[in-house]
Amino acid sequence: MEQVLLTIVLAPLAASILAGLFGRWIGRAGAHTVTILGVATSFLLSAKVLFDLLNGGPAFDGPVYTWLVSDGIRMEVGFLVDRLSALMMVVVTFVSLMVHVYTIGYMHDDRATRASSATSRCSRSRC
Repeated sequence: MEQVLLTIVLAPLAASILAGLFGRWIGRAGAHTVTILGVATSFLLSAKVLFDLLNGGPAFDGPVYTWLVSDGIRMEVGFLVDRLSALMMVVVTFVSLMVHVYTIGYMHDDRATRASSATSRCSRSRC
């Protein structure tokens, strides 16, 4: 499950980087497609995690990496995903996906392709 959770978090980041760095080459539609797919991936995987938890799957509580070890104190960054946090992941990623879809229509006449990258960065941080 750890790999799925990392993908949920990192898919919008990867899409933002691709759209930001290669927006000139993939074009406007390509940048929109990449960022929408990144957020859609997060949404679908979040829904899968929620479905698994609602059908009796165990909650996940595990470290992703160790941030700092000092004087015998170990500080780790990790995930704690239970039913409530999975539901919130689904809600946040769904709203973020809808914002991305709305933004394509709203910014239809803009010439900037980096706006899609900026929207994806905002989505990644869940602002």
